[in-house]
Amino acid sequence: MNTPTRPVVDPFFDPRTWTVTYVVHGGPGTPALIVDPVLDYDPRSGRTGTASAEQVVAHVRQLGLQVSWILETHAHADHLSAAAWLRAELGAQIGIGEHITRVQKVFAGVFHLEPEFRTDGSQFDHLFRDGETFEVGALSVEVMHVPGHTPACVAYRIGDAVFVGDTLFMPDVGTARCDFPGGDARALHASVRRLLSLPPATRLFMCHDYPPSGRDVRFESTVAEQRAQNIHVHDGVTEAQFVDMRQRRDATLEMPTLILPSVQVNIRAGQLPPPEANGTTYLKIPVNAL
Repeated sequence: MNTPTRPVVDPFFDPRTWTVTYVVHGGPGTPALIVDPVLDYDPRSGRTGTASAEQVVAHVRQLGLQVSWILETHAHADHLSAAAWLRAELGAQIGIGEHITRVQKVFAGVFHLEPEFRTDGSQFDHLFRDGETFEVGALSVEVMHVPGHTPACVAYRIGDAVFVGDTLFMPDVGTARCDFPGGDARALHASVRRLLSLPPATRLFMCHDYPPSGRDVRFESTVAEQRAQNIHVHDGVTEAQFVDMRQRRDATLEMPTLILPSVQVNIRAGQLPPPEANGTTYLKIPVNAL
C-alpha cells in the first residue's frame, strides 16, 4: 500500500517531444497534481491539439482523482504547455517558480510582445519561493529552486519522489544545457549537487528522455544511480570540470525545434497570444535574434 511518503506516480510519455507528464496522487479518489503537461503542436501547420492532455484527464477521471495543482518546473523550450487547457477542464491552479518573471522580461523583449503583456508572473495562479511547502491531500510538496538550465527552474519534492524538470536527465544522457538566456553552468552544478545530496533511495523523475541508440525510453532514476553513473556529474566531477564540459558541449548544440513557439506560450502559463484584429492568433519568429 502506498503511503504519503511514497506517492503514486503515473507517467504519460509523449514521443513527439520526448516529454513526460506526471500525475501524482495517493491512490484512487485522492487529491492529486499534474507536473509538466504537454499541449500538442504541429510546427508544419501551426495547429494545436489536446489529445495528449485528454489522456491525462481521462486517467484522472477514471481514478476519481481531485486535481488541485498543475505544476510547471520551468518555461519549457521543447514543448508547449497544456496547463491552461487543463485548468479549464479540471479547475486546478497553475504554479511555477517565482523567477519566471526574469524569463518573461527577457523574452518579452526577444519577441517584442504586446504592450499589455505583464512580466509579473500574473498569468500563473501562484509563484513558488524556494523552500515553500504546501499540501495536496496527505501529500506534502516542497519547492526547490534549481537554476542553471534557466534562472527560473524548480524541482518539486513529494515524499520520496522529486520531479527535476530539465536539471537532470537519465545517467547516460547527463544534464541540461545552459546556453539559453539566463542559463549558468555553475548554477546548474550547484543545483545538481543539491538534488544529489538527498537520500540515496530518493526517486528522481525526469521531464524528458533522449535515449541513446539501443536503449528504451526511461525517465525514473535514483540519487544513488545518478551519483554513481551520470556521465556529466557523477561523484568526483569538480565544478570546474563540469563547467568546462557544459560550455564546450552547449556550443555544439542546435536550438530545440519548438523553442520559438514554446517559450511564447509557456511564459503565458500555456495560453496562446491574444488574437489580432482579424481574429487569428499568431506566434512570432524573430529572425537572427537567438
